[in-house]
Amino acid sequence: MSEANKPVFGIIGGSGVYDIDGLVNKRWQKISSPFGEPSDELLFGELDGQQLVFLPRHGRGHKIPPSEINFRANIDALKRAGCTDVISVSAVGSLREHLQPGMFVIVDQFIDRTFARNKSFFGSGLVAHVSMAHPVCSRLGDHIEAAAKEAGIEAMRGGTYLVMEGPQFSTLAESELYRSWNCDVIGMTNMPEAKLAREAELCYATVAMVTDYDCWHPGHDAVTVDQIIKVLLGNADKARSLVKHVVPKLGADAGACNCSCRSALEFALITAPEARDPQKVKHLDAVAGRLLNK
Repeated sequence: MSEANKPVFGIIGGSGVYDIDGLVNKRWQKISSPFGEPSDELLFGELDGQQLVFLPRHGRGHKIPPSEINFRANIDALKRAGCTDVISVSAVGSLREHLQPGMFVIVDQFIDRTFARNKSFFGSGLVAHVSMAHPVCSRLGDHIEAAAKEAGIEAMRGGTYLVMEGPQFSTLAESELYRSWNCDVIGMTNMPEAKLAREAELCYATVAMVTDYDCWHPGHDAVTVDQIIKVLLGNADKARSLVKHVVPKLGADAGACNCSCRSALEFALITAPEARDPQKVKHLDAVAGRLLNK
């Protein structure tokens, strides 16, 4: 595989995820985006010869609440950094008895209940509609599942992630409603992240780390921040181990360049070329440059 065609893996998550033994040539770099400021600088590094780019979703020190994350700038910055594949590592609450705190879920579906976030790179002047029927990359999911087994991490393949607005946790009535919808986990961060990754033609997958039982479980107290942090710290080692095991699998995937995620915009642009807003086109030079710069 030529250097030009080598994949670059992006990891979105908390600070504990990117503190990995063996990560070398580390540097923090500011990446500017026409969509505003990303959550933080990006940490570039190499692990066993593979390029990795880490983005603290909430900023270092967890300064940004879910509703104020600039998801568009984050995904745009990762695309500008050369990322081809993105793994999102996220803390979630469990809506199922068998999904105990400490378990990982390799999510394959979402229900988006957020309402206060910019959800698309496109809009007036340049309209596009991408498919979200299958919102994560199954190829990435396969590699993550295999890596979890090798690392001895208890992980369930498949599950629906209910994304709520936050920052407050659910009411009991809401928690029971989402359970009746057959949702498996609940969190505040993966939408519109997954939608924007699809628009940017990035392969994207979510590893949901269970920290608590939300508030529905009769045998557990209502969720508290202290409880979540305690389990989060326990999950950090497993998250780092997962990344170390999955990186060589992704790097050896010769068929990645043919993944359908990387051509998600092929038939999505609706606005006629002569009617497109030049400023909008300029802003989309990274996200949609493959098509707009033809």
